[in-house]
Amino acid sequence: MTSTKSVEQRMAAAAKKASRDSDALHALRDYAAEKARIDANTLRLRALRLEKEAAETRAAAELAEQKKSAGGVLKRARPRKRVETPV
Repeated sequence: MTSTKSVEQRMAAAAKKASRDSDALHALRDYAAEKARIDANTLRLRALRLEKEAAETRAAAELAEQKKSAGGVLKRARPRKRVETPV
């Protein structure tokens, strides 16, 4: 008799091991799916941020160009308020 474990014990151990392997495989799949979801969201947010920054840069360049082209034109003077002094 080389083994002290009964057939039932060996079968139970094999079933337990198969269950652990199955759980590990499910956990790995869940991890990979969550990582893919996070990566996709990160890419989406990065694209939105870059688009916003590009729009801000274009707006700043446009404003600078308007200021540059209006640089030779004098601004219209606003009339001053009269302050009446009591007599």
